[in-house]
Parts: sequence; structure tokens; C-alpha cells
Amino acid sequence: MSFLKNLKWSLTGSLGKFLLWLWAKSVRIGVEGGEGYADLRRAGNPVILLIWHARIFLAPYFFRKRGIMPLISPSRDGEIVARIVRLWGYKVSRGSSSHSIIRAWFEMKRELEAGGEVIIVPDGPRGPARELKLGCLKLAQKTGAPLVPFTYSASRKKVLRSWDGFVVFPPFAKVRAVIGEPISVDPSLKGEALEDERRRVERILVELDAKADAFFESAPVA
Repeated sequence: MSFLKNLKWSLTGSLGKFLLWLWAKSVRIGVEGGEGYADLRRAGNPVILLIWHARIFLAPYFFRKRGIMPLISPSRDGEIVARIVRLWGYKVSRGSSSHSIIRAWFEMKRELEAGGEVIIVPDGPRGPARELKLGCLKLAQKTGAPLVPFTYSASRKKVLRSWDGFVVFPPFAKVRAVIGEPISVDPSLKGEALEDERRRVERILVELDAKADAFFESAPVA
């Protein structure tokens, strides 16, 4: 990458980080769940965080400064995200189901075997939306790392007309982050049994979205 191009991407990342920080600082974030996740991290156990593509807007700010390794697409949009999160101390791995993922797979495996955390968007980068791919389960089987679902919703959320129904929130909204219970994947599962487990984990993530949304649908917004 040329000096000027690298400078352009660096400036884009710095500006993006500042705007996202400012945006997130303007909202009130409440957290539900997370006790099992916190216990795992206190014990030094590895974790695979799962976040649907539609619900990743909050994640870079929420998980900042923890040295987590997110798997980010090697696309142009992915480059913007990578530049932003590196400035918050993330260990970025580039790859996706639609690109060569062999190097990224071994990077994540090493990180988990060292007791670290990774973030995987299991329906990214092109969908279908909220259809969980098998890769995260196979990584969990290989490393013994539990899967931990994460999502959020907001008092005045906006669902964009994108392939995934991307969820954003305006400044000064109320935001609810929800962390699901850890899910251990039996390393002996394969074939139809592994597919059944894939569908089960997929349902858990879908239900977690519904739980986050219901918090604001059932309670009056002050």
C-alpha cells in the first residue's frame, strides 16, 4: 500500500473512531446478562463472541480496549472497520467465508489456545441474514472455547434497508446490550448432530435479538 493510500486509510480510521466514540458516549447503555461470560474471562478461559451482522454497530465501542481478535472481511468496508478497531486495541484478523480464511482460521485458533477472545459474525459478510454458518462451531470444537452470543437494541432504533436489516440508534437514545449464556459445543458432534447444534445456536441468537427488542417494546421510554 502506498504512503498516500495508507495515510488516507489512517485518517479514515481516526475519524471513524472519534465519531463512533462520540455517538456511543451520547447514549445510555444498560447491560443484561454477562455473568457467565465474566466468569470465563476471570478464569482465563477462551471465548468466541457471536454477533449477527445486523447488530455489530455497538460492538467496537462496547468491547474496546480488551485485546479481542475480531474476524473482519477483507473488503473495502472491512478495511474501514479494521482501521477503527485497531485504534481501540483489537487484534484484527482478516478473512471471511467468501474469501480465503485459512490464515485467519489459524490466527483465531492460536488466539483461543492462548486464552484469548475472538469475535465472529456468523452470518457475514453477505448472509443470508441470521443464518449461522458452521465455522464458529467447528472453531469451538477445535479449541474448546465456549460460544457467547451478544446483541443490543435501542429505544429509538432504526432498521436500515440493507440485506441484513442493520440496526443503528440515534444519539441520546437508550441502549440495551444483552450477553447470552456461554454455549459449549461437544467436540464429538458431526454430520446431522452438528447440524442440529448449528440450528440450536442459531435459534439462541435469534431469540436474544427478540429479548433485546422486547425490553423497549414492553417498557415505557422516559
